[in-house]
Order: sequence, then structure tokens, then C-alpha cells
Amino acid sequence: MPERRHVRLFRNGRNQAVRISVGFELPGDEAIMLRDGDRLVIDPMRKRGLVALLKTITYPRLER
Repeated sequence: MPERRHVRLFRNGRNQAVRISVGFELPGDEAIMLRDGDRLVIDPMRKRGLVALLKTITYPRLER
């Protein structure tokens, strides 16, 4: 069963918000949110393409 956590909703200006705790953080800085009946689903945006892939590769540092 997926991990669950009780959270409180709050107002940020005119918007309703919820804090995402460390255990639920999503990668990146963008996401897609959709409503599924009474549920909200948040999916992280995955960067695509060769340039995005190359940015994820780490190369071993060569010592001289």
C-alpha cells in the first residue's frame, strides 16, 4: 500500500496550498496536476531529449 500522510491545507493569498514534506518531494521544479474526481494527482515533469539526458550523466573526475 502506498505511503500516506495526514496534511493540513492552508491559504496562500487566494490559493489553497499544502506543504510537501521531504519524504514526498518530487524531482525537478515543474509538475502536472490533474483532478480525478475528488482526488488531486501531481506528476513530475520529466525533461526529454538528448540534451536533458546528457545533463543527467555524471562523469568520473580524472586525477592527475
